[in-house]
Amino acid sequence: MAFRRRNKSYPFFSQEFLIQNHADIVFSFVIFILIGLMFEATAKTAILFIQPQYNVTTLSPEGEVTLYHYGWKDCATILFYFFIAIILHAVVQEYLLDKVNRRLHLSKSKNTKFNESGQLCVFHLVSSVWSFYIVLTEGYLLHPSSLWENYPHAHLRFQVKFFYLTQLAYWLHALPELYFQKVRKEEISRQLQYICLYLLHVSAAYLLNLSRVGLVLLFLQYVSELGFHIARLFYFTDENHQKMFDLWAVSFVFTRMVTLTLMFLAVGFGLARAENQGHITTTNNTHNVRPSFIYNCSNPFRMIVLLLVCLTQSWLLWKFIRFQLRRWREFRHEQAVRKKAAPKQPLRTLKRDSLGHHENGVLKAENGASPRTKKLKST
Repeated sequence: MAFRRRNKSYPFFSQEFLIQNHADIVFSFVIFILIGLMFEATAKTAILFIQPQYNVTTLSPEGEVTLYHYGWKDCATILFYFFIAIILHAVVQEYLLDKVNRRLHLSKSKNTKFNESGQLCVFHLVSSVWSFYIVLTEGYLLHPSSLWENYPHAHLRFQVKFFYLTQLAYWLHALPELYFQKVRKEEISRQLQYICLYLLHVSAAYLLNLSRVGLVLLFLQYVSELGFHIARLFYFTDENHQKMFDLWAVSFVFTRMVTLTLMFLAVGFGLARAENQGHITTTNNTHNVRPSFIYNCSNPFRMIVLLLVCLTQSWLLWKFIRFQLRRWREFRHEQAVRKKAAPKQPLRTLKRDSLGHHENGVLKAENGASPRTKKLKST
C-alpha cells in the first residue's frame, strides 16, 4: 500500500526515507497488531490496543449497562489510534489535497496553509458531527442540568470514552506530522500553540471527569473552527471570497461568549451544588480506590479549571481583536494607495496639421475651406 508517488529512492532509515514512507511504516505496525488478534496467545494483548479497557457492568432501569472509566491501559489504545490517524492523514493528503494543489498552482507558503486547513477541515467536520450525535443521544441538549448533576461523571459510555481517546490520538499525531510534512520554522510555533491547547483541554476534561461539559465545548469549538478553515480554503481558490471570514468572525465571538457562560454555569455554580462530591465505588473488583482529586474536581481544582478556560478564551479574543485591527489597517492602506495611484488624467488636446485639420476624412483649412490641390502640368 503506497501512499505517495516515489520519484527517487533514498537509503534505508535516512531522514528522507522516513518522511517519504512514514505512512507505510505505520501501516505495517497496524497490520502487525491486527494479526495478533488471530492467535489465542496474543489476542489478549492485541485487544488492549483496539478496544477501550476498564469496563464496568452496572444495573439501570434499562437493564445491564456497560460503562468505562480511565486508566493506564488507555495509553495502548491511544497509541493504536495514533497510528490510524497518521494513516488517514496520509490518505487525505495523497488522494484529496495533492490533487487539488496541482490544479491551483499555489505558492509554497499558501500550499502549506492550504494543506493545514484541508486536514483540519476534514477532522473538524467529522468531530463536530460525531460530538453533536453524542450530545443528542446522551440527552445533554434537552437536559442541560445533566452537565453537572450526579458529578463526578467517572463512568462513561462507550461512545463517549472512544471519542475522547480518538481526540487525544489525533492531537498527539499532529506533533510528528510537523516533521513529516516539513512545516516551515515560522509556522511551527503557531501550530504548536493550538495543538498543545487542545491536548491540555481534552486531557483535563477526560481526567477530571468533566467529560460532559468538555464534549459540549469541543462541539462549539469544532463548529467555529470548521467555518474558519472552510473560509480559508475558499480564499486560497479565489481571493475575492472574503465574506465568509466575516461570518466566521461572528461565530467566533459567539462561541467565546457561549463557552464562558457555560463554564461559569456548569463548573462555577453547577458543580459547587453537586450532591455527590465524595469517593465512588464500583462493582469492579479492581481500581475502585483512587485519590479524591482524580475522581472529583474539588474546589481548588474546579477553580483552576475555570481560570484556565477563562484565560484561554481571553487570549483567543485578544488575538482575534489584534487580527481584525491589523486587517482593517491593511484595508485602509490599500484604499489609500489605490487613490494615489489613480490621479485625474488631463484632457488630451487635438493636434492639427499646419494646413488645417481633418473633418469627416477631408482635410480642412484654418478658414474652413478645403485647400486646393495642385494641378500637374501635362507634357
